Amino acid sequence: MIRSPLCALAALAVVGCAHVPAASAQPVVDAPAGAVRGQALDGVNVFRGIPYALPPTGWRRWRPPAVMPHWRETRDATAFGPACHQLTARGTSIYAAAEAPRMSEDCLSLNIWTPANASDAPVLVWIHGGALTNGASSEAMYDGAKLAAEGVIVVSINYRLGVLGYLAHPELSNESRKHVSGNYGLLDQIEALRWIERNIAAFGGDAANVTIAGESAGALSVMYLMAAPQARGLFDRAIVQSGYMLSTPELRSSRYGDPPAEGVGVWLQAQLGQSNLAGLRAMDAQTLTERAIQTGYMPWGTIDGEVLPEQLVEIFDLGQQAPVPLLVGFNEGEIRSLRALAPPAPADATVYEQAIRERYGDLADAFLAVYPSSDVAESVLEAPRDALYGWTAERMARRQTALGQPAFLYLFDHGYPAADEADLHAFHASEIPYVFGTRDRTPPRWPAIPDTATENGLSDVIRAYWTSFARSGTPRAPGQAEWPAYGLNRAYMAFEEGPVAGERLMPGMYDLRETEVCRRRVTGGTPWNWAVGIVAAPVPPAAAACR
Repeated sequence: MIRSPLCALAALAVVGCAHVPAASAQPVVDAPAGAVRGQALDGVNVFRGIPYALPPTGWRRWRPPAVMPHWRETRDATAFGPACHQLTARGTSIYAAAEAPRMSEDCLSLNIWTPANASDAPVLVWIHGGALTNGASSEAMYDGAKLAAEGVIVVSINYRLGVLGYLAHPELSNESRKHVSGNYGLLDQIEALRWIERNIAAFGGDAANVTIAGESAGALSVMYLMAAPQARGLFDRAIVQSGYMLSTPELRSSRYGDPPAEGVGVWLQAQLGQSNLAGLRAMDAQTLTERAIQTGYMPWGTIDGEVLPEQLVEIFDLGQQAPVPLLVGFNEGEIRSLRALAPPAPADATVYEQAIRERYGDLADAFLAVYPSSDVAESVLEAPRDALYGWTAERMARRQTALGQPAFLYLFDHGYPAADEADLHAFHASEIPYVFGTRDRTPPRWPAIPDTATENGLSDVIRAYWTSFARSGTPRAPGQAEWPAYGLNRAYMAFEEGPVAGERLMPGMYDLRETEVCRRRVTGGTPWNWAVGIVAAPVPPAAAACR
């Protein structure tokens, strides 16, 4: 229930104060978790930095999040909470903020943008990206005000990152009643969804109409949540923007060439000069975070049989993922801003073709048909794009369709002058400011989006599709092209200057990657990731199971 500060004083007089007028500057919500005071901005009420779980600090580090006790005093919710620990410097990346965020282990908070006087409004929960090592819900580009103005409640969350969020270790597994470890950042996300289920009605939201959404590592998190039994029933739809369904480390085995997650934890402990878990827990959180990354540690979910029962490809093949409508897609120029994921282009077409034939064997002709030697520079960018994002998007669309759920596939293929001049056409994450309507809130090195009718109009259209999907499970935009479900026709929507519906996106791409991954799964010796094309491990020969 939303009320004004005056209502708090007048409660004993039985004054009717169920909702705050839109003009109220400091709306207060009486939620089951406790009362919070936010801000009213242009018809949208904003509540920032609300804690959803107890901080996992000190001796509690690397434990599942604990339920936040009810607070009695009205909590100020006008400032974002601190970010979870991460690297403080990110060089000259276009994704780098102007300055490092305030950080703390006490970082498990969320933010809510809600239309004034909302009632049973759909809820969109945003999970930020950043390779599970960086990012925060407080980033300006994720401001939810314009989405909320479309009648959708937006919730953005923080979750533990890096080594603090994803370390697996034998001692941690021994502490666990389930004898597992890792996935703490994912458990944070699940606890945030539980908090939303208990409390969002007080903010005018419908707890039975929750969409989870994320980009990059946030999209990977959405896929993890779709696979996690503990998250089942906590959301009703999913949006996956540039997700990647890679092979994932398993807790105690090396099934696809990745080392066991517990073994990585023991290795990291030695690299950091510690003899046991207690030594790691005694380290300063920021020092631990930075030194872990410097050693080469990379956070991933862990296949533990509990939170993540199996590899994502297996979960989706077996139809054991959450049976919810899906909106999923990727960007044409994903790798243009992620050049580290692409190998240097060979000197000429002959060298390129020879490398492909050595690695792909009987699949070489199919590979060269999709990624030809006639434009090697583009082919070495497109192959990892599809191995990571394109194949994942279409695979998810296929598997949700097989479950009897509607799936809506997209390709973001929009360029604008500053991005195209920098050879960053439709780069990784470039759709985000169009989704949020935050053209003017991007990081300082981000190619500036011009304030034109074309750019603002495309943002309006994309927001309409996204909020319609959150509301009903079907993306629609007034006066725009109908977005057909993927279905048997393999339909998709391309976002260029505007939306353009099509069928059979990038013929040959999905089938090629699916065959390669299937062979690697059958043989079990190598992972499937972004090392494709001229840097791929040799593709195993044809297997009967993959035909």
